[in-house]
Amino acid sequence: QVQLVESGGGPVQAGGSLRLSCVASGFIFGTSAFAWHRQAPGKQRELVASIEAPGNTNYPDSVKGRFIISRDDTKNTIYLQMNDLKPEDTAVYYCKLLRSPYWGRGTQVTVSS
Repeated sequence: QVQLVESGGGPVQAGGSLRLSCVASGFIFGTSAFAWHRQAPGKQRELVASIEAPGNTNYPDSVKGRFIISRDDTKNTIYLQMNDLKPEDTAVYYCKLLRSPYWGRGTQVTVSS
């Protein structure tokens, strides 16, 4: 079955960096597109990055220039490099298989000022 397993979250101070990973299985990875979303307490889930199979990426203005999404098709893994983190980046971060109903369970990122 389809599985998406995130890791790499944790506490970090403002200005710091984290790299999230999402290991995928149960489908053909190389032709699939993925996204990272996040959800802060009391807020709606929002897109933070997406990547298509050829590697085209997309970011909202809130993270553009700070976050980088990438993929390693040899490891069936999606990454989210997060730099210059801010307290408002605090949220649970989820990996999603685009154009499908499948989500990971999420990993908590907490940025302290």
